[in-house]
Amino acid sequence: MTELSLEIPSGVGLRTELSLRALTFANIHGFLCERTDGAVPGVLFGQDDNGSHGNFHPLAYQMIVGHPQWKKRLGKAHTAFKKSRARANWSWKELDCAHSSDALLMNIFCHPDVMTSPSVKGMLGVESKAVREFGFKPRTPLHNNKRDNTEIDMKLDQLLVEAKLTESDFQSARFDLISRYRDLEIVFDLSGLPCRDGRHCSYQLIRGTLAAYATGCSFCVFCDARRPDLVEAWYRVMRAVRLCELRCRLKLLTWQELAANLPRDLQQFLAAKYGITASAGQL
Repeated sequence: MTELSLEIPSGVGLRTELSLRALTFANIHGFLCERTDGAVPGVLFGQDDNGSHGNFHPLAYQMIVGHPQWKKRLGKAHTAFKKSRARANWSWKELDCAHSSDALLMNIFCHPDVMTSPSVKGMLGVESKAVREFGFKPRTPLHNNKRDNTEIDMKLDQLLVEAKLTESDFQSARFDLISRYRDLEIVFDLSGLPCRDGRHCSYQLIRGTLAAYATGCSFCVFCDARRPDLVEAWYRVMRAVRLCELRCRLKLLTWQELAANLPRDLQQFLAAKYGITASAGQL
């Protein structure tokens, strides 16, 4: 992987930085990509005629296209750019986006050498033979014997993962949507949950914590050390958890902390394309 030399202007946001990095990365390696319009322009990659895809580490991409369930994730349409075309037979997909946290997650955990690393397994508390399931539906209990149908980004053994990169927040939801969950008041002190404009903030975190309670799994949020706002949002939700045993199963890990334990070739890829380096892992 060619080292990317790029000077990022001071004061730019993370989305802008990732767009600048993606364009430079694509130009250096000759990857197929297109810049999109918007207040903060994005960059979308595509698979070229040689089977290369600039949004993925080559070894991870080989693993993804060779695994039926993982490959299926590549086909999810990008709602914001579904009308865009780089050429007549190419429609944009969600994981084509340089800002995609799901693509970052799969770049790491579909790399063939990551789950054989003792340090990675120790950091995550999982076994090397753990099945990596992306878009896992925990089917968290609702009232009236119903189940939630929403997804968690990844299930790895007994670990549920919510991955974030440039997303503005963890989404919000109406009180009535949150109150559908059967175990809500068992798990949370509702007065401690952050609210704004008549809605619960951090809906995805509330939902993930309830999924961890229902399944007996741990729940870990992956986010960027350059996003302390997301870190604080997760801590606010954790502080509202009533159950000490469950609180001990709630975790935070930055991409930078994880990068310190990854294979060298993947470290170089993450540093060039995302600016994610182990040395920048301290919040």
